[in-house]
Amino acid sequence: MILYPAIDILEGQAVRLVRGEFDQSTVYRDSPLEAARSWVEAGARFLHIVDLDGARHGEPHHLDQLDAITSELDVPVQWGGGLRTPEAVREALRAGAERVILGTAAINDLDLLDTVMGSHRDRVMVSIDTRGGKVATAGWQETTSLDAPEVITRLQHRGVRRFVYTNADRDGLLEGPDMDEVRRIADAVRGSWIFSGGIGTVEHLRQLHAARLVNLSGAITGKAIYENKFTIAEGQAALQGK
Repeated sequence: MILYPAIDILEGQAVRLVRGEFDQSTVYRDSPLEAARSWVEAGARFLHIVDLDGARHGEPHHLDQLDAITSELDVPVQWGGGLRTPEAVREALRAGAERVILGTAAINDLDLLDTVMGSHRDRVMVSIDTRGGKVATAGWQETTSLDAPEVITRLQHRGVRRFVYTNADRDGLLEGPDMDEVRRIADAVRGSWIFSGGIGTVEHLRQLHAARLVNLSGAITGKAIYENKFTIAEGQAALQGK
């Protein structure tokens, strides 16, 4: 499994939210590029970057940041936030994204999903975010009546094989994963997926490794490494059972 350091970009700065609330953001770096550089220098093998302004407003706002990061740093990036048209997806890939992450669009616009999957299948992930046990959209600001396994099954019927799963109720709290929830999502996924939401200690990462879920390919963490709860090297070692 791979540890994915997270960089969330809001108004041009690297921030972290608490439970996905935009009015509970903490600025950790003025420059997303400098945040990315620090993670790469610490040993990051992949970066997870979200354009929060794009997620909230429905179109990319910070592709210039993506271009700067991928131009200067030799590390692959998975990028999401506001990718709701084929043009936006193409622009993100041109700006250097190794993978693009669809969220709201994948759930609400199946024609778009089919188009993007038809053109870029191997580079597309879908983000499944939940609040109160139900799938949330529009940058976590709207909650549907849908259960995550149900949505995952529907998307797999349309060819999606890579997912990011986030429990927004735990995000930023550093309280760790709900392992029953983790196993429930693993049972639904027929490809691979990455867990996000509440990682706060190395022990939380060891729990994910110990679950021996063959389709769980990694974990995303942001606040914990910004606040020095563990290093990237320690986190990566935990996910590898070391």
